[in-house]
Amino acid sequence: MFTQTWKKYLAVIAILLKRSSKDEQTLKMNHTDFERAAGGRKIKFNFTHLQLNNGKLNTAIKLSPFAKELATLLQEDDLTRNLLRGRHLEISMNNDFQLSIKDIKPLDETTEEDVTNPAEENISAD
Repeated sequence: MFTQTWKKYLAVIAILLKRSSKDEQTLKMNHTDFERAAGGRKIKFNFTHLQLNNGKLNTAIKLSPFAKELATLLQEDDLTRNLLRGRHLEISMNNDFQLSIKDIKPLDETTEEDVTNPAEENISAD
């Protein structure tokens, strides 16, 4: 039902997906686009916690069909599918039709620079 509306914003969403590796990105969308697509039906347009891990939808989180349509479109489009590869993203949309995209780094993922060896800190030149 909303695929055409999501496609209208797909090019901008792709740019934001690319930029989201640095910090959270937001996009203010036109509410009338979505209300027209709803055809007068009462639909809850906001959603949270749409998570895509390496391009795959986190099915443990219950999402509205509205959010699932966005996820499906992102997975089917060649450009966005490549941008999703190797990333863990969370997408949400609030009541003001503001789409937020943020790159989530797993908490258990640490790099060598993040870990210091306490034994090395206590070494002193005697």
